[in-house]
Amino acid sequence: MTDHNDDLKPLAIEGQLPLKAVGIENLKEDNPKHMPPNRYLFPWYARRPTPAARLAVLASVLPKGVDSNEILSLMQIRPRFDIDVDLAEYVENKKATEDERSGTLGDHYGYPRPFESTPSPKQRKKLDKKLRDHWAGELPTVFDPTAGSGVIPLESLRFGLPTIANELNPVPSLMLKVILDHPISAGSLKQEVEKWAKVINSDAEEALSEYFPSSANRQTPSHYISTYTVQCPNCGCRMPLTSKWWLLKRSASEGIAVRPKYVDGELQYDRVELPEDVTKDEFNPQDGPRSRGGDTECPNCNIVTESSEIKNLVSQGEYEYEILGVKYTSSDGGSGYRIATEEDYKGYERAVERVNSDFELHSLLNEKIPQNGQKTSEPAGYGFSEWRDMFTPRQLVSHYEYWQAFESAKEDIIREYSEEKAKAIIDILSLTGGKLVDRNSRMSPYNIHRGYPMHLTGAKNLSPQWLFTDNNSSSGDQQYLDILDRILGSYEKIVSYLKDVDVEPADILSQDAASLSIGSDSVESVVIDPPYYSSIMYAELSDIFYVWLKRYLDDVHPEFFSEDLTDKEAEAVANPGKFHKVAGDSSKKELARDFYEEKMSGIFSELYRIVKPGGVMTVMFTHKETDAWDTLTQSLINSGFTITSTHPITSERPNRADTQGGGSADSTLLLTGRKPLEEPEDTEPVASLWSDVKSETRTAAKDAARDLIDSGVSLTKTDIIISAFGPTLRVFAESHPVVDDEDNEVLPRRALEEAREAVTRVLVEEYLEAEGIDNLDDITEWYVLSWLVHGTTVIPYDEGRQLGLGIGVDVDEIKNSTKVWGKSSGDISLNGHRDRVQNINEKPEDRSSRLPVDPDDLSFPRSLDAVHAAMHVYDKRGETETIEWLRERNFDSDSQFKSTLKALLQVLPHNHEDWGLARDLAVGRTSDFLDLDFSPNVFAEDNEQTQQTGIDDY
Repeated sequence: MTDHNDDLKPLAIEGQLPLKAVGIENLKEDNPKHMPPNRYLFPWYARRPTPAARLAVLASVLPKGVDSNEILSLMQIRPRFDIDVDLAEYVENKKATEDERSGTLGDHYGYPRPFESTPSPKQRKKLDKKLRDHWAGELPTVFDPTAGSGVIPLESLRFGLPTIANELNPVPSLMLKVILDHPISAGSLKQEVEKWAKVINSDAEEALSEYFPSSANRQTPSHYISTYTVQCPNCGCRMPLTSKWWLLKRSASEGIAVRPKYVDGELQYDRVELPEDVTKDEFNPQDGPRSRGGDTECPNCNIVTESSEIKNLVSQGEYEYEILGVKYTSSDGGSGYRIATEEDYKGYERAVERVNSDFELHSLLNEKIPQNGQKTSEPAGYGFSEWRDMFTPRQLVSHYEYWQAFESAKEDIIREYSEEKAKAIIDILSLTGGKLVDRNSRMSPYNIHRGYPMHLTGAKNLSPQWLFTDNNSSSGDQQYLDILDRILGSYEKIVSYLKDVDVEPADILSQDAASLSIGSDSVESVVIDPPYYSSIMYAELSDIFYVWLKRYLDDVHPEFFSEDLTDKEAEAVANPGKFHKVAGDSSKKELARDFYEEKMSGIFSELYRIVKPGGVMTVMFTHKETDAWDTLTQSLINSGFTITSTHPITSERPNRADTQGGGSADSTLLLTGRKPLEEPEDTEPVASLWSDVKSETRTAAKDAARDLIDSGVSLTKTDIIISAFGPTLRVFAESHPVVDDEDNEVLPRRALEEAREAVTRVLVEEYLEAEGIDNLDDITEWYVLSWLVHGTTVIPYDEGRQLGLGIGVDVDEIKNSTKVWGKSSGDISLNGHRDRVQNINEKPEDRSSRLPVDPDDLSFPRSLDAVHAAMHVYDKRGETETIEWLRERNFDSDSQFKSTLKALLQVLPHNHEDWGLARDLAVGRTSDFLDLDFSPNVFAEDNEQTQQTGIDDY
């Protein structure tokens, strides 16, 4: 291929970057108590950490040659005092001694988290000159075409750069107005917003008092902890659909709960405090009627009703609303929990009557829920047909009254202030009303440990909850004014970040990123964090907020809120729900994948059109699935950009709970493409042979993996593989188009498969002492490598499948015959010896034929079977009989048996039962018989690990 980039001025992102120091700052920011203010404005998904976004913006506009100290200093990663070592080394040393600190992280590092600091006027002036020198006298414009909640464009504004932000979805588009426009155009609004919020709250509180009745001793309901009951088909009594009886669980055996009882067939409750009133031996609040699978045992007759019947009853509306308990606040400022009274139920009935009799309420939120969406099908399966069904009558009335109070105030706000200031006030108040929905719906789970409702957005789905709350927004834990205070506080923080920056508000668009109203060759730098392939269905999940915000703002922002629901057709996600009329899950997924590739190709091509010749596009990508990388890369190649650099940055806490088994990686890869100064000649490109590209691919992947391991950047083994994708794809893109020996086109996924396998070999060399891993049978090798790479029982299906392809194992073919793995919520769960070996203490005719490994066999088809059988025999019969068992099968001379045992000792977490049995086999008399020679740290008790660790921990 002809290189049209020879005359391009290189950028900082095409050179060396302080990746480890920035990764450390990303992890410091990942703390729910100390996150950037834009994260508290409104619920949204997949926000990138500030340091990663800040580096992507800076490095995409600064010229190459700017050293790490200057980059880190501009990023506000520097102590407030002079130091003798370079900044990257300083940060890394502070990280190494973090556990020894006596004060806060800010005290220890000598500076606050970067998001708290904006570059000084002196720094911006110096940056301004450097950028104008590089970009022909102009400040480069930074454009984020899929801006989400605005992390990237906010950082661009803080550096004083002209900024454009586009977002198709109206919900985050509104957030962008509050983050990127109003702080500059309207400034501080604290007094004004607080004034009108109090008016709104006072009006709503008065209107809602009859639905949340206070008791005679001045106890006002904060929230009603609620579930449903259905009629037991056996005894006819009401049967609660809750899995737990806790109102507040302070510890494993302490807390406040309700205990059910039936009096003349009527369901009632007693409030009990553990362990004062009862102990867990007498009554265990963990044992609610509903099981994890949905089967429900009647507390009265103990007969179980299957989950399918329960779902059918609920979907048909054959259920009743049930209050398990009430969290209340007292006039003296205290709070507590009590049993629901008749008056509490009357408050609910008043809400039911109001909804049925009030025409506006009866027709409110009557937009249809899409029945075939990937996420909206979840509530549809339980009979939810309109968005109003997402709320109980009392929740619906609560949200309605706050909206009506807002509407009453809105006209006065518009009359009293300038257009810009009025819009800013109204937008902030609208976000508050919309945010009330997040913890006050039938989809918002109740947290028994904290005693209040959680985000409906937390699990990235729309599943109806069996334990939820009816919140009193004028009193208690989820008060309107408290939510307003958090939103307003976040807004004022952003105002403080931008008040001294001489910059215009960002230009905010709400358009399809594949069809933008931006002139050709007009933008110097694009920084994009593209939608997450199939991980998050943004539009489907946001509609529950959209339908409310539309009521608040359709007359203020008709450019955002003109449609009934958000745009699903133009959204750049791989959503199989779009193709619900197609038969077969695999067909739907393939069509969704093709759509995503076509959509991303359209977006990248559109970005290529608007980027100036010599301009840059940096893609921030955080994903594990090969399909996602394959489609992204093919789209990038199709657009015309030339990949010039890739950089991995640690961006998330390893193994964080919200991404377990999901598609998100723990690192972000910065993948940079440049637009040539001159368009390439329109000639037929010369194809490269896959046999040649394959070799270069493997070399690039291996070199990248070794460099990462040597660099000390804290990445898990999974992320080392993902991070090697960047150099691999650069090789592939430079060789494109690629064909095999039969002249068939080779897609990027082939290169990614080779990269995965090549890097896995590097990991084996680096972290496994066992010899002969390559000589093991394929299934045993796959099992060992799966543990080595992931270090956890459950691994994403796609990753396990890709790992298998690299060594010739079809994971689907081996699932039932070998039982080395089983399904866990669509992912792969690696089985231990208990799930594979028949019980040697049972008669052969009584043993489970479902388990494939017979410990009485004298030989085994796989060395994993042999080792699992040995573990079983040791567990059931002890050391002496195990030695005899091993002798009968000549395992003392079986090198593959020994290699497998040694490998498992090194890859299994030390809290895994199989690791303990492997250790027992590797010490004592069994070790002497097998003549094993292991280094002590392989099975040392003080080397316990419970999950995969980062490279720094080795």
